[in-house]
Amino acid sequence: MDLQFKRTRIAPTPSGFLHLGNVLSFALTAVLARQTGAQILLRIDDMDRERASREYVEDIFDTLHFMEIPWDEGPRNYAEFEKEFSQLHRLPLYEKALLQLREQGSVFACTCSRTQILALSPDGVYPGTCRNKGIPLDTKDACWRLRTDNRELRVKTVDQAIISDILPDSLKDFIVRKKDGFPAYQLTSLADDLYWNVDLVVRGEDLWPSTLAQQYLATVLNRPVFSGIRFFHHPLLTGKDGLKFSKSAGATSIQFLRKEGKKPADIYAMIAGMMSLAEPVRDRQSLARALRMI
Repeated sequence: MDLQFKRTRIAPTPSGFLHLGNVLSFALTAVLARQTGAQILLRIDDMDRERASREYVEDIFDTLHFMEIPWDEGPRNYAEFEKEFSQLHRLPLYEKALLQLREQGSVFACTCSRTQILALSPDGVYPGTCRNKGIPLDTKDACWRLRTDNRELRVKTVDQAIISDILPDSLKDFIVRKKDGFPAYQLTSLADDLYWNVDLVVRGEDLWPSTLAQQYLATVLNRPVFSGIRFFHHPLLTGKDGLKFSKSAGATSIQFLRKEGKKPADIYAMIAGMMSLAEPVRDRQSLARALRMI
């Protein structure tokens, strides 16, 4: 690969124990970083205060060490994370972006519950119920939604292509500030990537809608630097039911596999088997070769 980058990131959320799908993403991030000269930042996205826990943060460090996945910047342990790197330390950054959206008139308040949305829209797509109600933004238990349209969005990829797309229905008028007052994922992820000068993002293909949402938000906030980031969306691991691995679905955790006596080579082989790769895989380099990344 001829491209060179400054920084990429591994950005897990401490909302459950890490699983095989996480390892796949982290391993491919490390491979691309070493290929392109990028530093690897460990960024733990802990803004979901209801689900984040110390146990899950500790598991992130344990799993990265066990799977021999390197990082160059960011916290080395839980104490350092809490003291210097938690997203709570960057709340002023997020609040500045929210204030800009408010002053621009780019957001509206929404008091709908998920139950109410599902009653009107069985597929969960927000039906725009509160868009024109003029609910005050300071209303208790109201989230802030971004006013979106069907503008064309352009995403640059690591193979130097540019993909044009629009926001999917699932992210029309997406939330930027939650009912608890904390900023939502799309805003914090965008703000953090800009803050850390990230120019390479590796993520699962299921996060393509999030890539579009963040590109959209960057245009609204007039952050043209974000449009220069290159993205690589990798294939997902799926279970026997064909559904993607996730913490909430109870996917097998690396912690459990370790207790069962599995070694890193065994886990990489499991990932290769689930992806039906023909070549033997025992580490992240052989995984990348089997995927024709190196």
